[in-house]
This record gives sequence, C-alpha cells and structure tokens, in this order.
Amino acid sequence: MDKSSGQKSAASYLYPPIDPFDQRMLDVGDGHTIYMEQAGNPEGAPVVVLHGGPGGGCSPAMRRYFDPNHYRIVLFDQRGCGRSRPHASVEHNTTWHLVRDIELIRETLDIDTWSVFGGSWGATLALIYAQTHPGRVRNLVLRGVFLMTRRELNWFYQGGAGAFWPEAWARFQEPIPEDERDDMIAAYHRRLFSGDLKEQTRYARVWSAWENSLASMRTAGQGGESPGDYARAFARLENHYFTHLGWLERDGQLLANADRIADIPGVIVQGRYDMICPPLMAYELASRWPEGELQIVGDAGHALSEPGISAALVRAMNRIASRSTAG
Repeated sequence: MDKSSGQKSAASYLYPPIDPFDQRMLDVGDGHTIYMEQAGNPEGAPVVVLHGGPGGGCSPAMRRYFDPNHYRIVLFDQRGCGRSRPHASVEHNTTWHLVRDIELIRETLDIDTWSVFGGSWGATLALIYAQTHPGRVRNLVLRGVFLMTRRELNWFYQGGAGAFWPEAWARFQEPIPEDERDDMIAAYHRRLFSGDLKEQTRYARVWSAWENSLASMRTAGQGGESPGDYARAFARLENHYFTHLGWLERDGQLLANADRIADIPGVIVQGRYDMICPPLMAYELASRWPEGELQIVGDAGHALSEPGISAALVRAMNRIASRSTAG
C-alpha cells in the first residue's frame, strides 16, 4: 500500500515480471533494424504492444499487463528509439513505415490475427494500423487516446495545458525567444535538428521534461531530467512526427475513418485528469465506435503507471482472455 495515499501501487495490479523467450533484431529495410521480443506463452493468444512517444521505446514493465499463461506478448522498439538502430534517426521514419513494420513483424512471427494494445502515441498507431488492416486485429485496447489533430497539438504545445501548470509551461517556454513562441513545435524543431549534438540534447531534455511534468497526477509538475540519449531520441521523433501531423491525409482522419474499425471489439482506458491527452478525444472516438467501450478512470492522469489505469488495463486483458477461453 502507498502509505501517503492509502491506495495500491500500480505494481500490485500487474503480473509478476517475466523474461522474454525470444529477442532479436529485425531488418525492416531503409537502413533500419528494430528490436523485437516475445514473452509469455509461445502458443498463446498473440498481442502486440505499441509504445508511446513517438520515441519512447518499450520496457520490461510492459509485459506485466498480460497473463503470461494465456498471452504471447510481442513488444518492439519503433524506428529510431530504444534498442533499434540507427538511434534518433528520422530518415525513412514515418507513420506508414511503422505500419509496414508492424505487418512485417506479424508475418515474420507467422501470426494471423492479434490483439493490439497501445497508449498515447501507441493508441494513435494502433488505430491507424487497425484502420489500415482491420482483418488482422482481434481486439483493440487503447489508453490515453491521442488522435494526432491540430487541436490536440495546440492544447499541449501552445498553452492549453500550460494554463493548469504555468510553472512547468514557463520552463518549457523559457529557452525560446518570445518572437518564436507562436509556434513552439517549429521553434523546437529548429534546435532539435540544428546539427549540433550538444544543442540538440539540451533542448531535447527541456522538451521531454515538459511532457514528463504532466504525465502523472503524482509528478506535481516536476518532470526530472531524462538521460541525454533517451531524451534526444524521444524529442526528435516526437517533434518530427508532430511537425508532419503524423503524415495523415487530413486533420481528424482517425475519427472520420472510425467506421473501418466498427466491428472490432475494444476498450478505451482514459484518465479523467489526463493533461496530455484530455478525455474529449477518447469520448469522441467512443461515440463513433460501436464496439468500443470507454472507461474513464477517476483520480488518474495520463501515465501507464497510474494505479487506476494499470488496474483497468489488466482487467480488460483478463476479460478478453476469459472470453477467448470460453469461446
């Protein structure tokens, strides 16, 4: 128990740590190789986990949301981050490259259909993948929905969220001259891609700290300082994807194409006080997705590690497991 709050920790809801039974580097072309692993039951129901960011990378903790006796858990580091190489590279690195990589992983592992589990940017990518390849998706489980719209980017990078955390917003704005603050994504882009490694790392840490400051209700607006290599990949990839609006054909595309996933069962787990991805977009997605169940978690923010978020996601995966066993 967390003595300060009287609530269980996130770890108390998760399955015990497990080691992967398969780890490999997969050549996906274009000069990229990505890290991929499998854990759990090699003969189990496959689930692919899509990490956030873009640029966040996967972690061992992400295996713990799934019953290892039931699930064949597939994790990978998306292009340019984690153990994938080249590190922090944005060359040949777009949403559509990632969709192609997911399909290559599925084919490489000889998987016909699988559940898709993703949060934040991982939820975005899960939706894009499912709308592109609906016949390959058994279930969608999404957390902290982000739909890659201008509205959401303006909320987080042009002062909407900053109205709630003015001290953290001031730290994010401070390195940028006032005459560039009308487009913070563009201002940071110039510095994250300046060609000067030290400058890139310095600004990457500020970019990453802003997001980390608001990730959990427990951060109190303090994001800490990420390791330089991690921050550089995270910030460059996020900024690269946001600059190009995810390479979607139009603003609001994921809502407009919601009919493509109409028959896929799914769950949306959303923190009521998510400052990074406010609940409105999850609500709008659920309103257009007949088989999508929206679960709003009170006293929770954005992070996967929020106790209420962790508990809801484990319950969702256990319910899917029980239905497949019963079937």
